[in-house]
Amino acid sequence: MRHLLLATTMLAALAAPAHAVDAPATARTIAAPETVVGGRPGADYFLADYTAISKWLNLVAGQTDRMKLVSIGKTAEGRDQYMAVVSSPDNIARLDHYRDIAKRLALAKDMTDDQAKALAAEGKAVVWMDAGLHATEVVNAQTHVQIIHEMLTRNDPETLRLLGDDIMLFVFANPDGLELVADWYMRDPKKVTTESIPVLYQKYIGHDNNRDSFASNQPETTNMNRAGYRDWFPQILYNQHQTGPIGTVVFIPPFRDPYNFNNEPLVINQTDVVGEMMHARLVAQGKGGSVMRSGAPYSTWFNGGVRTVGYFHNVIGILTEIIGNPTPMEIPLVPANQLARQDEVLPIAPQPWHFQQSIDYVKEMNRAILDYASRYRETVLYNRYVMGRNQIAKGSRDEWIVTPKRIDALKAEGAKLAKARPPGALDDLVGYNSRDVVPTALYASVLHDPAMRAPRAYIIPADGQADMPTTVKFLNSLMKTGVEVQRAPADFDFGGKTYKAGSFVVRTDQAYRPHVLDMFEPQDHPQDFAYPGGPPIRPYDITGYTLALQMNVAFDRVLDTPPPAFPIVPDVLAGPPPGAVIGADSAGWVVDHAINNSFTLTNRLLKARLPVEWMTAPTTVAGKTLAPGALWIPASAKARAIVTAAVTELGLDAYGMTARPTGDAIAVKPVRIGLVDLYGGSMASGWTRWILEQYEFPYTKVFPQELDKGGLNRRYDALVFQSDVLGREGRPDRPQPAAATLPAQYRPWLGRITEEKTLPQVAAFARAGGTVITIGDASRLGPALGVPVTNALAPGGKKLSTTQFYVPGSILTAMVDPTAPLAYGMPARMNLFYNNNPVFAGAGDTPAARRVSWFAQDDPLVSGWAWGQRALNGTAGVVDASVGKGKVLLMGPEVTQRGQPYATFKFLFNGLLYGSGITKP
Repeated sequence: MRHLLLATTMLAALAAPAHAVDAPATARTIAAPETVVGGRPGADYFLADYTAISKWLNLVAGQTDRMKLVSIGKTAEGRDQYMAVVSSPDNIARLDHYRDIAKRLALAKDMTDDQAKALAAEGKAVVWMDAGLHATEVVNAQTHVQIIHEMLTRNDPETLRLLGDDIMLFVFANPDGLELVADWYMRDPKKVTTESIPVLYQKYIGHDNNRDSFASNQPETTNMNRAGYRDWFPQILYNQHQTGPIGTVVFIPPFRDPYNFNNEPLVINQTDVVGEMMHARLVAQGKGGSVMRSGAPYSTWFNGGVRTVGYFHNVIGILTEIIGNPTPMEIPLVPANQLARQDEVLPIAPQPWHFQQSIDYVKEMNRAILDYASRYRETVLYNRYVMGRNQIAKGSRDEWIVTPKRIDALKAEGAKLAKARPPGALDDLVGYNSRDVVPTALYASVLHDPAMRAPRAYIIPADGQADMPTTVKFLNSLMKTGVEVQRAPADFDFGGKTYKAGSFVVRTDQAYRPHVLDMFEPQDHPQDFAYPGGPPIRPYDITGYTLALQMNVAFDRVLDTPPPAFPIVPDVLAGPPPGAVIGADSAGWVVDHAINNSFTLTNRLLKARLPVEWMTAPTTVAGKTLAPGALWIPASAKARAIVTAAVTELGLDAYGMTARPTGDAIAVKPVRIGLVDLYGGSMASGWTRWILEQYEFPYTKVFPQELDKGGLNRRYDALVFQSDVLGREGRPDRPQPAAATLPAQYRPWLGRITEEKTLPQVAAFARAGGTVITIGDASRLGPALGVPVTNALAPGGKKLSTTQFYVPGSILTAMVDPTAPLAYGMPARMNLFYNNNPVFAGAGDTPAARRVSWFAQDDPLVSGWAWGQRALNGTAGVVDASVGKGKVLLMGPEVTQRGQPYATFKFLFNGLLYGSGITKP
């Protein structure tokens, strides 16, 4: 029935008459792109860079009344990030009015259905189309130039109808990357590939710029979140990528399961419909090779992408993956993709393929979305309101979210009752398996168990946080994505508890409720296998990422009526609540090690060549006992200036002392950090660069050739290896260009970390007193560097199969020894992000291999998906090993994962400073 309705809808849309608007009078000619950008976008062997495209955009913005050019913010490298707003002249003249309508419908506050219908009738569909997020995926940004020009110059009936009904937001998602890749390629287009760039195509994180949307750490992400969920409120978002599945041209939704259970169902249904309309337009034009669902691995589970974060804001979200390159290519012959099927109705023959052909596909897909938004404008606008209204209602009453674990509970209860069922009691249900039926009463008692209700609010106490500055970063991540956060101006009592002034409340009776739940509540991913007993189906991305858990934010769930409404925080917070200097400080100050910003203070003091120590035993100050690792800062005029400024800016309390605390201490020293990187850039290392800069750690990038030369102790105190610098086990390394083809400054970056040349030099560095830190998969280096441990997930050297063990990016709970310097400032039990990484057998309580964090239960999964997780029980995730005069610190879990797990940054920070404090290179 669904397919019949969908087909009827699509046929009606394709057959419906276009209603044109009058063409505006144009006083001046619109400059063609090729007259400005140095070539024709779409031509073989040509890419226009962002500087040239920006010049053209600024020029035509003054030549047309169909476009307004907007900078949505600055990029990481300081460029304006442009969004071209295109519509009819009348709409452009009333943009603020239509933006207000889109906002009111999206937020769905204080509005009746009739009022919403009236606004939908008056409003214009707002359609977001971003391009170039992954800058080596070059088709889409060049397409933007062509289609913007067409929309500014064409006067055919369809174009005029689209301009009249739609407000088009053409967003350049990665200006820095577009500049880099285009300039690199244009050095010698017949020889250079776009993939051979020497650095990441976003300053820090490269491809992971499409994994940052809920955390909003990078400026481009923050710019797009602001534009999408706080300023423009599009109803449809089109996130353009490449490359398409081999032997085809393009992937277009519908997506495969699972979809995230927090999402509004209507957003998934509408996404499928829009995707089908895109396929239909291509097929109607004879453009074959579009695939859906099983044709690619994409789902709607993960929140962190530009496309997927939209689902949690009730936005129709489209992803396409197209083939294409300015260097002509071939569509290869793949037998499976020559057989027409439901997920590829019109296969395409193998053939030569040119850049413009891909651009023509993308332009038609853009037009298909704009056409849908035009023909169903009122429905699209009204449904945005309906989704927001539904979510507000769900957050205002008892509501339950059905996840796989709740279904498992239902089946378990049904199985208990089935034992008492008379034989043949359900035999009359012809065509159904009676074993699937459970008593209807279980719907209320299990699926609507009162204890399992979805929260109506979350209260974040002002005085209950281990690290309030980090909690503020969490709240800012919510607000950057448009979530409404309230702050109590005074103390209040609620639920038998007193909350201090400055406590925050995040209510779920708001339109963006799906995003709120996804940031606070664990994800419960289905057990997704190819067949019973078969291998797991690899998820599109990670499966568990709850940001509140990764940042160790303390909060109280409210299942009943929430507290009274408090003032809404108007914008992201400029910083944490200021701290203070507490008590007389003639001798110095003590600062809590549990606060990440204490490392910023430490680095400022070390930079000024001032002493800092870590107390090795608990320290009592002002009636409060601080855990081991508390900072001791001896008094001096220079230190006083730094400490006094820092407590306000960094949200730290500095406890003044009239005498040095008693007990032993570790004197930390300035550390020379070598952050290992590769030609082309390591994303994980890039994230660590970003993290280190946030906390003012100095560092130098180190490449394999330098490692291979040895003598590393002369230049570095610590070396940091991230997961992806070793390549992936069992997969070929990405190719590197020949040195002769590169400018001279990039040639020293070539090379790979090898067992023959690199590891002996790294081991020698450790034995001579250096600190080696390995994170995630890089921890498999441990045994090769002399650490007496083995990978517990590879008994006898053979790695467990995925049918035996599989944890694809999830949050697990682990034990921690907070008396170990490597874990100073951390709780005894905490959440770790883990992604099928090595864990260790053989670590204990000896200097050779001290167990610092370990798994201590059969089911450590907190958020995400885990299969065979009991294999982790008793294994060590973090190990502090002494090798010669130095240290090898193994951090199996991804303690720096995408700049999100702030609670585990301290493993890295402590490791960097701890090694320098106890060794003498």
